[in-house]
Amino acid sequence: MADKRRVLLLFGGRSAEHDVSRVTAVAVARALDPERYDVVPVAITTDGRWLLADSARRAIAAGPSALPSAFAVDGELAPAVGALDVDVVFPLLHGPYGEDGTVQGLLELAGLPYVGSGVVGSAVAMDKVAMKRMFAAAGLPYARTVEFRDGHDRGALNEVVADELGFPCFVKPANLGSSVGVSKAHDASQLDAACDVALSYDEWIVIEEAVVGREIELGVLGDDPPMVSVPGEIVPGAEFYSYADKYEADAAELLVPAPLTDDQVAEAQTLARRAFEACRGEAMARVDLFLRDDGRFLVNEVNTIPGFTPISMYPRLWEATGVPYAELLDRLIELAVQRHARRAARAGRQR
Repeated sequence: MADKRRVLLLFGGRSAEHDVSRVTAVAVARALDPERYDVVPVAITTDGRWLLADSARRAIAAGPSALPSAFAVDGELAPAVGALDVDVVFPLLHGPYGEDGTVQGLLELAGLPYVGSGVVGSAVAMDKVAMKRMFAAAGLPYARTVEFRDGHDRGALNEVVADELGFPCFVKPANLGSSVGVSKAHDASQLDAACDVALSYDEWIVIEEAVVGREIELGVLGDDPPMVSVPGEIVPGAEFYSYADKYEADAAELLVPAPLTDDQVAEAQTLARRAFEACRGEAMARVDLFLRDDGRFLVNEVNTIPGFTPISMYPRLWEATGVPYAELLDRLIELAVQRHARRAARAGRQR
């Protein structure tokens, strides 16, 4: 078909979530309608090289039964991004150098439509320090948090955490996702070790109070105004919802829709929308909340490139809301094209 859209699937990347991205790309490639789209896979290696993903290209051409569990990162060097003959880019790059506004900025410079939030929304939502500050500015409820930058006084940090948060607490790299580098510290000695782990991933980290309650997640789609899905609930298979729970063990229980009252659903959807807008989100995000035992919701975080693996929450939430996986991808691609057209019409943005 001459009117097929050429969709560049951008996967892999330089972050610690490289392998997650390779799995996500397979799921998206499987769901894109071959009657409507030509899929062009491009892989980014862990050292930042862009490759034409030969193995992925052959597997896609052979049909769904030939798709592996994760795409290989191989092939010859890709041409400059602006020289790629595609209509829209679908970035499936979790974490830094992909979800944080860097690739989004590159695609803006290249004049290519792309799925997901723009530079500002991607950068703010990726950085937990900036994101929490946005929550505070918007008057959103969130868990008590202490920020820390590598090289500052660790002794003073221990005192602040003990006084303001107490134990247990969670320690997280500011710029990472999928629970990579996250630890739960039950005392001061574990806090030191957890900070060492988190600081090995990022110069900035956050230490958060341990919230006793339920983990509620919602999908956001579109903008102005955004749609919000039914809520889902995660029942972790371990002490907390870890990387292994999300992508390896499949031990967590995902309840979709979440067992909530109508009033709780409405409140959760309102908070998700406000958090998304506070971070300048566009097109899609998964917003994570806590429901404390006292009935109060807290906003945890906004994820602008949520997982699309077969066990991921985001597509499940929209399936339960009446938007099947393939239709969800269609909508995201159309939103990308529409936004690009709007922005291109502004003064100084014409190609």
